[in-house]
Amino acid sequence: MLNNIGPVGFLLIAVVVLVLFGRGKVSSLMGEVGKGITAFKKGVKDGTEEIEQASAEAARDVTPDNGKDKA
Repeated sequence: MLNNIGPVGFLLIAVVVLVLFGRGKVSSLMGEVGKGITAFKKGVKDGTEEIEQASAEAARDVTPDNGKDKA
């Protein structure tokens, strides 16, 4: 369905949206979308760091407790 819409079609849709909602409403909506994208990226980054930290802690010490002090 979207394959049939060309650049002129997207321009027409953008003009209709601007006329219906106004410049201020569209601007604030795009600001909220940007904040949402930023929050999503931060969440993904935090989750990745948490997983990497957990795997690093698990790989840090693999020797059993009873064999550490023997030389």
